[in-house]
Amino acid sequence: MTLQQTSTPALRRPAKRRDNKRLWQEIAMIAPAFLLLAIFLITPFLLSFWTAMTNQPLVPRPTPVRFVGLLNFERVFTDPLFWTSLWNVARFTILVLPVQCGLAFLTALLLHQKLPMQNLLRGLFFLPAITSMVVVCVIWGTLFQYPSGPLNQIVGFLSGGTIQPIDWLGDPNWAMFSIVLLSAWQAYGFQMIIYLAGLQGIPEELYDAARIDGASALRRFWHVTMPGLRPTHVFVLVITTIQAFKLYTQVAILTQGGPKESTETVVHYMVRAGFEEQKLGYASAVSVILFVIVLLIALLQRKLLRRFDV
Repeated sequence: MTLQQTSTPALRRPAKRRDNKRLWQEIAMIAPAFLLLAIFLITPFLLSFWTAMTNQPLVPRPTPVRFVGLLNFERVFTDPLFWTSLWNVARFTILVLPVQCGLAFLTALLLHQKLPMQNLLRGLFFLPAITSMVVVCVIWGTLFQYPSGPLNQIVGFLSGGTIQPIDWLGDPNWAMFSIVLLSAWQAYGFQMIIYLAGLQGIPEELYDAARIDGASALRRFWHVTMPGLRPTHVFVLVITTIQAFKLYTQVAILTQGGPKESTETVVHYMVRAGFEEQKLGYASAVSVILFVIVLLIALLQRKLLRRFDV
């Protein structure tokens, strides 16, 4: 009994040293990623929050920089153009979610089948997602030309000339819809790849069991495929929403926030305040608000993933 009592602590010491060594190895492995995260995410956010509480201009001026507290945030929330830009982003998100995610889902279902040259087709469908947004905007800008652009010619041909040419980018009623079409086409390939991964993760045994039970193709889709893709649906929905709130390049190149502020977005509003009006403190306040909005969406994602036991 005495020997056992004296030997037990001796046995525990090597195990404790191994645990400490493993802990330091894990810390060493995550340290580079955490360092990059701190440099490029955490530090800029803290600097932005501090700048948002000053009257810092973009270009240094003879007058000293003053601490203004929450004045910039107050000005943002009382500016009607900010609320217009926020509503435009929300409207864009509501419109682009079903178009982009639906197109990605249907394309993934198609490419998940055994098709000739399947890998080539997947690469072709994914090609827009890796094409520069600037190039895509130039191409679609040509398609949207008024009144004799290719898209208007197609609409006129299909309608037999009954529909007049549409000013896709110059009409407030059509400008946002045009941005939605362009954005959904350019980015759906990314969601398509995620859906393909989700489809490949569904065990084939579930489909075999459903066939043995006599389930039709529609019932297999509804009772096997859709439940199996539930976590993927949630992930795609939240990621697409976050991307939609960062809408900028399409607006900056094609509409500059017009016509009549119908395509003004939060990021475009922030960049214009920071670089054109040189109000760096004010633009930093807008960036902090946008960060909080994106953070809330991320928290919603976490809640949904917990709900679906992912």
